[in-house]
Amino acid sequence: MGYNFGGFGGGNMQQLMRQAQKMQEDMKRTREEIDSTEYSSQVGGGMVEITMLGNRTIKSVKIKKEVVDPDDVEMLEDLIVSACNDCLRKIQDDERAKLPNLGM
Repeated sequence: MGYNFGGFGGGNMQQLMRQAQKMQEDMKRTREEIDSTEYSSQVGGGMVEITMLGNRTIKSVKIKKEVVDPDDVEMLEDLIVSACNDCLRKIQDDERAKLPNLGM
């Protein structure tokens, strides 16, 4: 005795399951690709450079000596925050472009 699941025959249901599994595998592969990609941002005319992985791990911070002013630490802090936020925006843009079905 065969069952009819919401109008889907057994063959159609298997095909849908295969498509869903392939889509899940593709998304996982893309997620891994993004996670291992390096995103960099330079601010302050190249005075501060941040490199971050797509999994949002900071890989490196480079600061030119000229920007280190003990009397103006706030400027350096602002540059670091700006570079980090720019990297995060780049990652998010890449996720939106490559993983549109996640609703990010």
